[in-house]
Amino acid sequence: MKILLATFWEVPHVGGVWNYMQQLKKELEALGHEVDLLGHGAGNESVHIVNKNQEFIKDELSLVTKLAQKEKNQPLLYKDEVVKFYEKQRLGYMEGITNLGIDQYDIIHTQDVVSTACISPLKPEKTALVATIHGCVAHELNHYVKNTLKSSTADIACKYFNELEHTGAMSADCTVVANNWLKNILIKEFQVQEQKLTVFHYGYDIDSFLQRMQNPSTLRSRVGQQVIIYTGRLVEIKGIHHLLSALSELKKLKKGWVCWIVGDGDKKAELKAQSRALGLGKRVVFLGNRNDVPSLLSLANIFVLPSLIENQPLSVIEAQLAGKPVIVSDAGGLPEMVQHGSTGVIYPAGDPNSLCKNIYNLLINPEYRDSLGAKAQEWALNHWSQKKAVDKVLNVYEKVLSHRK
Repeated sequence: MKILLATFWEVPHVGGVWNYMQQLKKELEALGHEVDLLGHGAGNESVHIVNKNQEFIKDELSLVTKLAQKEKNQPLLYKDEVVKFYEKQRLGYMEGITNLGIDQYDIIHTQDVVSTACISPLKPEKTALVATIHGCVAHELNHYVKNTLKSSTADIACKYFNELEHTGAMSADCTVVANNWLKNILIKEFQVQEQKLTVFHYGYDIDSFLQRMQNPSTLRSRVGQQVIIYTGRLVEIKGIHHLLSALSELKKLKKGWVCWIVGDGDKKAELKAQSRALGLGKRVVFLGNRNDVPSLLSLANIFVLPSLIENQPLSVIEAQLAGKPVIVSDAGGLPEMVQHGSTGVIYPAGDPNSLCKNIYNLLINPEYRDSLGAKAQEWALNHWSQKKAVDKVLNVYEKVLSHRK
């Protein structure tokens, strides 16, 4: 089969979607399939097929003209600046798809609702369309316009993103989600038909991860110092500000620990300022993006993910494979990844006091901590099998193709 893996987001990038696309490409090509990777280029200025160095540069003047016409037809909708931004990017993305050509593919496998909604009306009838949704775009962007921007036109934007979520999830021949939480959200909140949805997790390249864990890291903790680690984007919905609040209480209860915060994002400066204001000093170290995350996890004692909105994060999978006890919030699909008291600990999202107590409890109870980590690794080695996940993807491909014959 000739397969296109496509996303609306910028690629390459640091994060779970790009990692999944690369791993799936590798596995499918090993089975004899031909696979291309498509997404936005740097700064959303182009659309490109990454592995073929084929690129369409967006025509800014043309996009402004087209957007002005749409605004004339729907003036109320375009009062919201975030809507205008996304509509402009969607127009450019669709132009890019048209110019790069998608007629050659048997399967187009999108990785988000936006690319699905864009590609569906443009693809040939003979080409099957499968979508894997890595999270709820509407939830994230609605949170952004309401709570971060505090926009006066937030209601307009929320309606737009809710409709986009529905359209994207309904436009594919089959939409794959990683957990029952997202399945239920799509059905109940966004009126997606249940028969459109299939539930199975993404899988992970376990062997490669375990090999990378053995590579030495340039970073070391002090002798006797316990390491708490967070890996992921530094954005509001990841709840790192709550982690810092929890750590400010933890320093009153226990010494001899450090927290490594690995990743980057638009909240980095704000989080650093919060850390200083809380007097955390050298107890919290912002490491930025790193290419040695498996090695860092091998050095850590506890992994923490304090998300406010979440689906099935790669960071938890990696921490489990590294044999680390995980402390996660109860946001989104996280409770389906962790068995409370067996493979990790789940606490109420947005509750720094509860988070502090759970971190403290694991720091002072090494036997319990080690037991959680060992059970997490045992479960992860079986559950996150990439081969099983790829077999399920191929079953979906065969099913949707058979319906087009």
